[in-house]
Formats: sequence, C-alpha cells, structure tokens
Amino acid sequence: MDDSLAAARRWYAEDLRCRAPVLRNLHLIDAFAAVPRERFVGPGPWRIIAHPSEPFLSPDDDPRWLYHDVLVTIDASRDLNNGQPSFWARNLEHLDLVRGERVLQVGAGTGYYSAVLAEIVGAAGHVTAVEIDPVLASQARANLADWPQVDVVSGDGRAVDAGEFDVVIVFAGSTHPSRQWLDRLAEGGRLLMPLTNESRWGFLLRVIRHGDGFAACSIGGVGIYPCAGGRDEEAGKRLHAALEGLSPGKVPIHALHVGDPAPQDAARVWYHAPGFWLERQPAETDATAPEV
Repeated sequence: MDDSLAAARRWYAEDLRCRAPVLRNLHLIDAFAAVPRERFVGPGPWRIIAHPSEPFLSPDDDPRWLYHDVLVTIDASRDLNNGQPSFWARNLEHLDLVRGERVLQVGAGTGYYSAVLAEIVGAAGHVTAVEIDPVLASQARANLADWPQVDVVSGDGRAVDAGEFDVVIVFAGSTHPSRQWLDRLAEGGRLLMPLTNESRWGFLLRVIRHGDGFAACSIGGVGIYPCAGGRDEEAGKRLHAALEGLSPGKVPIHALHVGDPAPQDAARVWYHAPGFWLERQPAETDATAPEV
C-alpha cells in the first residue's frame, strides 16, 4: 500500500474526529482510516460536493481528493452520493457500536459505510447490508469482498428478515419505521433512522429498546434521499407541521410506541404514522436534552 495514501486516510480520519466530533468511540477513527474510499466510488475523476460550494470535477484521479469531508457523486442523474463522512461519523458515534455486535444497514449503496461498520464491529461482529437497487447491491458485494463479516442482500431493507440485531441504521428517509426493525432489535438494541417529511427534511430518530418499550429522541436534523416503501403522504404532512418552528435537535419526544394511539393517548401524541407513534416529552422535563 502507498504509504502516502495511508497517511492521507489517517489525516482524513483524524479530521473527522474533530468535525463530527467523535469523542467516545475511537474505533470509528480507526475504521475510517482503514477503509479505502476509492474502492467504493468508481474510477476518477470524481464529482465532488463540498458544501456550500458548487460541485466540481476533480482535476485527476488521485485518490487523495476523496480524503476530505465531502460528498462524492455515485449517480448524478438520481442525486445519489456517497454520504458526507462527518455526518455519518457523528451518527455512528451516537450508536455506541462495540466489537462483536450485529448490525442491519438499510441502504448500503456501493458499500463504503458497510465496510466502515464492519471495521468497527470487527471480525467477531456481523453486518447485514441491504440495498434495494440490484446494480448497486452487486457493486457493493464485489467492493466488500475483503470483509467476510458483511453479507450484502439485494432487496427491500424494510422487509428483509435476517434475525436479531443489536443495531439497525438506516441510510434513507422514511415517515415511519418498519415494524420488523423494531421487532428484531435485541434488548438494549439501537435504531437510528432519518424521519423525514415530503420535502426530504426531518430529524434523526434514535430509539433504544428496553424490554417491550422504546426510548426515543432526536440527535439532529437531516435532509436525505427517500427510502423506498417508507413514505406515507399524509404522515409526511403531519411531520412537516409538527416540526414547524422547532430546532431538529430539540424535538420534544421521549418514547416510541408500536401500533396506533388509542383515543385516551391523544394528549400524549406528538406525531403518528402507519404502525407507530411518538410520545410527547412530559412538560415538567427538559425537552432539549437529546440523551435517552
């Protein structure tokens, strides 16, 4: 391996430590330093998006262009990009992943973040990476050949049943979680998903299973590609209205409930969508605190 390229990856990973920031789980930093991003984004030159600047084409195919906190386009016609590293590093930090855990990733794309997840959970862990686009799934499977702890599944990530998981992380926006994601969470398991309205904007919903109950909070705002099969038009409008005037990191919720709210629950409902509802934070508690 080119030592200078390895050094560029390490610099990139350490930069993410500050940008995300990553403060608790240093396995994240080592994972980003270990995975060659160029394997997952096709041959260069690359279309690079460094917000708030306009996209530009890298002047050559030197992989060092990829070791910055930028989006890299996979398919410009669909506005499909390899996600921003600091955004996903921050999200992974909130999941407290450890060695040996079982992860379901919904929306694997070409597999870059699947590899990062595999590096974090290690050889004793397992990642089931689901991608609905069969072409992308095929690319991901080839790209991930060096990570035997990853299984790539071509199919609907809302419906694939691959057993129990410690973590479910979703890389596309829905108005409501799949019931299966919740049912398959182990005790103490964590779900992180973008809950988004009809305009692709919303917040990152983090859920932790405690017995038959689910604690819930927002860890911040998000604008993201929609999840196939995860959209309900009326729920999207309700979510838009519920978020009006709120900071996405200060969503006043504290619990997720499966099913539809009963009439006597009406005062406790902050938002509901098919198959689930979010309970409003009690008025006497601090609605600004994101930890659960």
